[in-house]
Parts: sequence; C-alpha cells; structure tokens
Amino acid sequence: MADTAIFDVDGTLVDTNYHHALAWYRAFRRYDITRPLWRIHRGIGMGGDTFVPQIAGEDVEREHGDALRDAWTEEFDALIGEVQPFDAAVSLLQEVKDRGFRLVLASSGKTKHVEAFLDLFGGRDLAEAWTTSDDAERSKPEPDIVQTALAKVQGASGVMIGDSVYDCIAAGKMGIPTIAVRTGGFSTDELAEAGAAQVFESLGELQASLDSTALSAPSR
Repeated sequence: MADTAIFDVDGTLVDTNYHHALAWYRAFRRYDITRPLWRIHRGIGMGGDTFVPQIAGEDVEREHGDALRDAWTEEFDALIGEVQPFDAAVSLLQEVKDRGFRLVLASSGKTKHVEAFLDLFGGRDLAEAWTTSDDAERSKPEPDIVQTALAKVQGASGVMIGDSVYDCIAAGKMGIPTIAVRTGGFSTDELAEAGAAQVFESLGELQASLDSTALSAPSR
C-alpha cells in the first residue's frame, strides 16, 4: 500500500514524446549526425545526460554533448506550443487526490518546460509538489527524481505512474511499484519487462480501473 502517487509528466500527462524525438532528430542533424526516429524514440524518457551517449555514442557525447543538448532545447522550444495534455489527465489526478493520496509530479525536464506543462492541466493546483531537472543530479533511469518527489511531500511509500521503461526502472531501484500507461509509445511487453506491475492503454482506462490498482486507497 502506498500513501503517495508519483506521476511522471512528459509522455504520461502531456503528449510530448514524439515532439521530443523530433527535436532530438533535428538537433543531431545540425551536426550531420543522423539517427532513425524510431531509435531516438526508444531513448525518450531518459535524461539528456544519458540520452546522447546512449543514442549517438560516447564519441559524440565527448565532442558535441552539451551543444547537442542546447540544440535540443532550441528545437523543442519551437514545438512546445503544440503540446497538449492527454484526455483524462485532469480527472485522473483529481480522483487520485480525492481518494486521499499525496500527489506529486516527478519530472526531470527543464523548469521552463515543466512550468508550461503544469499550466496546461492545472498541475499547480492539483499537485502538492513537483520536480524539475534542478532537483536531481542524475536523471532517469537513475532513481534520484523519484526519491526527491517522494521526499518533497514527506511520503512514506509511493506508487509511480509513468509511460516509459525508464520510469519503471527508476522506481524499481527504490522498490516502488509502477503503473504504466502506453501514452508514450512503449509496448505492453516492454513496460512489463522493465518492471511495470500493470499496463493500461490510456489515462482514461487507468482511471476506470483504479479500484484494481495500488491507487485504490492510500495506506494510513
């Protein structure tokens, strides 16, 4: 039983994963580096510090790592106005909160991006706290952000709600179960193999099934 619901933001509450993939593709092309979009997508959900060497290799990280991350920011900034929250994002968060859970949004995104996303679905009013890349030295799949999120609301035990294999891995390193949704484009098998306890097609499906999950009622 958990007392805290830890929601990932990118790809879980807001539809950003393919915007991220396109921004990374364009950032790489600035340096005449081409990686297929499907391969780039496989890395979405991990932090930029891990993403570049994982997708493009250690040599590219050494030569262009910081410049690529700056280029990605510029490319994503140009797309951020197109981002929208997923259906049922607000109603799911409200119901989880109404059930008595501490509610925290665990993002390792840049502060300006996270704040823009919160405004899309009223996250500042719904959540007790949220995180950004400023809150942890290491990004997912390391557990720092998840640990920080739990600490921000003084939670004793948590359940993670995320869309990527990296959410599952990060939470698993802390012994926290993950409920996964397929909104980020990862398959049911991928999410289950990464440690997801349950996988739902959408936030709406998750909301309709809350009584069969770790979000049925908080521990006391």
